Amino acid sequence: MKTDKQLADPFLGKRIVRYDKWLKEGQISASSKVIPVSESLSGQQWVLPTEQVREILGNADSVAVQNCACRSHYSRCDKPLDVCFLLNSVGDKFVSSGKARYVSPAEITEILKKANENGLVHLALYMPDHEIFALCSCCPCCCHELQIVRLTGRKDLMVRSEYVAVTDFEICVHCGECVERCFFKARIYDEKEMKYNFQTCLGCGLCVEICPVGATTMVLRDS
Repeated sequence: MKTDKQLADPFLGKRIVRYDKWLKEGQISASSKVIPVSESLSGQQWVLPTEQVREILGNADSVAVQNCACRSHYSRCDKPLDVCFLLNSVGDKFVSSGKARYVSPAEITEILKKANENGLVHLALYMPDHEIFALCSCCPCCCHELQIVRLTGRKDLMVRSEYVAVTDFEICVHCGECVERCFFKARIYDEKEMKYNFQTCLGCGLCVEICPVGATTMVLRDS
């Protein structure tokens, strides 16, 4: 595994330097946080409002969307680009410069649906004031946050969600569909069986909706 100094990619290196400066100065406790997809939490009466993507966006004074900077930079996949939400003053700034556009609640719903259909994980990004300034829908091949964690092991930069996936192996048919969607390698396919390490799960919820038999659900991590 590469260390920060061995990471030759300037696109990622620039962000690591920025994050380390903010961490050292106590301006942030993490650069991002995993947020479960809303569909994985449907029907749960105890869902915390701060854990719902629509709540985060609905509580913002303004919401804008721009093309994902990471996928635009790397172009390693064909996942949708226009799924990166910018909140409040950051969004206003990007709209005024012509780099983003405001979106209505109806369009937000459609964008989130498109992101989920394409198996993208939601990450809330933080600025030094600890406020969420962006909510991105990310892929592991392009996203700078996911790449930094995967290539450098800097798990201190990413906060897991309050939820964790639980799989009932009496129902599971070991089809492997959830393995394809697990960015954090909590699920692997070993010969003819799917094996799951819940301690590695960061709680994105992408595995829930893809399960054809409903074997996987999300529960509060502390429970």
